[in-house]
Amino acid sequence: MPVSAPLRALSVLVGLPVLLFALITWQVVADGPLVGVDERLSGALVHPDRFAELLSDLGNVQVAVPVLVVALTYVAWHGRVAGVDLWWLPPLAGALAMVLVPALVAPLKEWTDRPGTPAVPPATGYYPSGHTATAVVAYGTAALLLLGRLRSPAVRRALVVLCAVLVLGTSYGLVRRGYHWPLDVVASWCLGVVLLTGVRLVDRRTPPGRTPRGVSRSTRRSSSGTPSSSNGPS
Repeated sequence: MPVSAPLRALSVLVGLPVLLFALITWQVVADGPLVGVDERLSGALVHPDRFAELLSDLGNVQVAVPVLVVALTYVAWHGRVAGVDLWWLPPLAGALAMVLVPALVAPLKEWTDRPGTPAVPPATGYYPSGHTATAVVAYGTAALLLLGRLRSPAVRRALVVLCAVLVLGTSYGLVRRGYHWPLDVVASWCLGVVLLTGVRLVDRRTPPGRTPRGVSRSTRRSSSGTPSSSNGPS
């Protein structure tokens, strides 16, 4: 039975991050060759300063989650006003994705037990990066859900750029400050992509909204105030 194009795209979108995450995790646990490359790259990039600190703070729960909450609140309100039957489903999916971040990251940190960079006090549990995963899921979910509800192409483009800047800025700050190895960050990108794919699927499968109350679904009043002759009143 042939596989549809959307299903193939979904398989790639989820499969590649999962495979990459598995590869990185294996290398971290086994102390493989990639770990040596990772450590050398970190040594070249680490330069703790105030700017890197501020960028890394974009991944704090106190910063990223309120942004997500505002976006989810707007999406819920928009769906309810538009008469979407399951208006609460996309915001719920977004909230669930955020809850899954610590549920997935915390056990992985304990299992891999990876030590931190020389720029931080001796400790373990740095893989994967919780701050990066928080930023990817919080800002990514906000952007994904808002994109389908914004009409202006310019605003949509600006939203995508802003999301990318926030995520990449957080990632760069964490590595530059020495809070995380580069592979910690890349692994969290992979986790984030999988969670965002789930949010996107739920949002796309949510039935479209009805026209708000008091307005015809498929017709509009003409300039004279009479219903369209072809469709009649709602």
